[in-house]
Amino acid sequence: MIATLEQNWKLPLSTTRPVVACLDRVSKSYGTVTALHDITFRLQAGELVAVLGPNGAGKTTMIRILLGLAHASHGTARLFSSDPENREARTRVGAMLQVGKVPETLLVHEHIDLFSSYYPNPLPISETMSIAGVKEIANKKFGDLSGGQRQRVLFALAICGDPDLLFLDEPTVGLDVEARRMLWAEIRKMISRGKTVLLTTHYLEEADALADRVVVINRGSVIAEGSPADIKRQAAGRRIRCVSSLDVAVVRRVAGVVEVRQDREALEIRATEAEPVIRELLARDQHLSGLEVTSAGLEDAFLALTRNDDTNRNSEVTR
Repeated sequence: MIATLEQNWKLPLSTTRPVVACLDRVSKSYGTVTALHDITFRLQAGELVAVLGPNGAGKTTMIRILLGLAHASHGTARLFSSDPENREARTRVGAMLQVGKVPETLLVHEHIDLFSSYYPNPLPISETMSIAGVKEIANKKFGDLSGGQRQRVLFALAICGDPDLLFLDEPTVGLDVEARRMLWAEIRKMISRGKTVLLTTHYLEEADALADRVVVINRGSVIAEGSPADIKRQAAGRRIRCVSSLDVAVVRRVAGVVEVRQDREALEIRATEAEPVIRELLARDQHLSGLEVTSAGLEDAFLALTRNDDTNRNSEVTR
């Protein structure tokens, strides 16, 4: 079941799998700006959790605290039951972050060789390059690579140590469709081997395809958590498309309708439940045609959740 601000959002987790990373009532402020507010989060071994949120929601700050690259203003962060700065805990982690610089004059294979040396039991370099799809650019300087090639190299650096926990912060930015699907396949293989992945992404299709659990953050707070299917079903409802002579304003007043927009000759309707809305539409327009009903996607759910959260917060401010 999905949870929202009006509910206790912390869902029951498995009691049989160990917690590999957690935040306990963590807040983080930069001067007068609050990046995270009282977040509690658990990541269990063998799961892939996607953290979603608008730009500036706090996703990257959350990862940086778990990695020991930033300190919480309040609350506690743990990595493999240790402080995130613990050396042994860090050797079990790989990370692909949006921030940070990689020397541009080193060759790709030199980068991978260097990063592999930081870990006690790294993957063979040839295996790392094969997984990341960088064999053909192994002898190129990092500074000469395209954006998509750089992303693949950064993925190689994140996995070269054969980490138990992998942090991927927007990993497929700049990748073409084929490269993105290749990376998805490799992430799935890692999960099948018992690895754990924390993913942030703006590609909601990516979260839908990969995640066991989705956590939605807005303005530094967790506003929802659940499986992709739970979130889609309960936050987004169903999508109805039809050709009708009914006015958009009339359809918007039909019980169960969440949102309506005109798309060329058709109406695009989002509803909590499709059947009662369709019955009402047919009763009002006997010539209704081109009827299509589909499940709303994760993008619809994400937009609905963040929009409702912003509306609730704005209402509280104006009271």
